Amino acid sequence: MRAFVPMILLFSLAACGGIYNSPTVTAETTAVGDVTVAQINAQNLAAANGSPYRPRTLPAIFSRTTGTSGSAVGAGALPAAAFLPEDRPANLPTLLPPPEDPTAYKIGVGDVILLSTPNAGDTVEALAGLLAAQTQRQGYTVQDDGAITIPDVGRIRLAGLSLEEAEAEIFQALVGRQIDPTFSIEIAEFNSQQVALGGAVRNPTSVAITLKPLTLNTALTAAGGLAVADRDYASIRLYRGGKLYQIPVTAYLSDPSIQTLALKDGDSIYVDTEFDLEKAQGYFAQQIQLANFRQSARQAALTQLETEIGLRRNELEEARENYLTRVELDSVERDYVYIAGEVGVQSRFTLPFERTASLADALFSQSEGVPNRTGNISELYVLRASNSGSGVTAWHLNALNAANLVLATKFELRPNDVVFVAEQPVTALDRLVSQLAPSIALARTL
Repeated sequence: MRAFVPMILLFSLAACGGIYNSPTVTAETTAVGDVTVAQINAQNLAAANGSPYRPRTLPAIFSRTTGTSGSAVGAGALPAAAFLPEDRPANLPTLLPPPEDPTAYKIGVGDVILLSTPNAGDTVEALAGLLAAQTQRQGYTVQDDGAITIPDVGRIRLAGLSLEEAEAEIFQALVGRQIDPTFSIEIAEFNSQQVALGGAVRNPTSVAITLKPLTLNTALTAAGGLAVADRDYASIRLYRGGKLYQIPVTAYLSDPSIQTLALKDGDSIYVDTEFDLEKAQGYFAQQIQLANFRQSARQAALTQLETEIGLRRNELEEARENYLTRVELDSVERDYVYIAGEVGVQSRFTLPFERTASLADALFSQSEGVPNRTGNISELYVLRASNSGSGVTAWHLNALNAANLVLATKFELRPNDVVFVAEQPVTALDRLVSQLAPSIALARTL
């Protein structure tokens, strides 16, 4: 009689649903509709990933930069160049500056960089503001911090670079923003390097240094040429780097090597008709003061720019921190996937911003993953509700062969998917025995 007691208890538990039931996925009709089991394989991946889904995007504050655009702060109107009267001096020896090797033009503050594309097709559209589709050409001024601002790309520092180096720098910036870098570059306006001319010239002016080296005769021609009545008593004074050099006009006119003397940024040329050194020094002192004035104005503009960028950066950081706090408090609407069954921890997996997540991402986000002792990796499912609202597709992956886990890296998850891992058959049996053991022991005592 005692031998039948455990059997009677077993049937009683089964009748009232008390025996342990292992959760499974089967093709049958359920409360949510018909369940269809489909295999995850190379042929079905396209169908599984074909359901429409657009990942949530980050707020615009995470893509904005702190760069500013617009023209640099100007120095205002500058005083007119000095003019000196004539006298009749004695002869003056020639004193030339040491020869210098020509170097490639270096882009500087105030230069206007012109970017252009070969056509008005996809490249112009992809640059999204870098170039105007109507003209295919757009100029950008190098500002006081040495950079230009390109919409949708940001600030690119070009000061001190040659034209080839600047092209490479812009190319890298466009590639980094995933924009087709089909463009050409040239300097439309040369404003950063100047040579000042004054004294007995027809039009006292400043001449820009361009890609082509600026020579003494070219600079004098740009100023309208010499305006001296008696060339025998006129001289050309060159102030460079704190030193004063002098060239009699007769020597200049008779020597081609002097006429082609290369000039440098910051040179000041004064045509003197009286060999009066004090007058020439006054002119050069004025040029030095003008240079200092420009430098002070540029420094003030740079300080203003840095202050504005600092304020914008603080504003962006505060907005980003506020958003991240809302994310931590779960007050931001997100998309989730739910992980259930025989996994390390049953949990909720948050789908990322601006990209899709794979089945592998969800599985390996678990600290313990799928326990080998209890989890049945041959019965791994992704349960996905039908878009029509009725029915479920159970996408099945048999990962008993570890090579099939490659498919998990390609299977895209969708919001409200349920990842389910069945338990090992021996695990279900062990749990059943553990559940019945107290009842069997009780029966034996009867």
